[in-house]
Amino acid sequence: MLTLTRTIGETIRIGDDIEVHVVEVRGNTVRLGFKAPREVSIHREEVYEQIAAARRLAVRVAADAVGALTAALGGTRGPATATRAPREDGDTAAPALA
Repeated sequence: MLTLTRTIGETIRIGDDIEVHVVEVRGNTVRLGFKAPREVSIHREEVYEQIAAARRLAVRVAADAVGALTAALGGTRGPATATRAPREDGDTAAPALA
């Protein structure tokens, strides 16, 4: 971890696009301002953890839903595989590709 000392009004740069400004210091509290591109998400740690937990839950629910749908349709979970029922003459070979 890099530790820097800054005073009010000073700035820290992260890469070319992100600026962190020291806005105010009051006792043990520091107010920071951030300038970053819109596509860069900036969250407090506790908010970030809530977002990450929600994403993990969404992935788990989606996987469960896919499994339930697959089972309901009589398939198996896993990669899709092409299967053919044997022909009446007993030939199970796949047709030749043109």
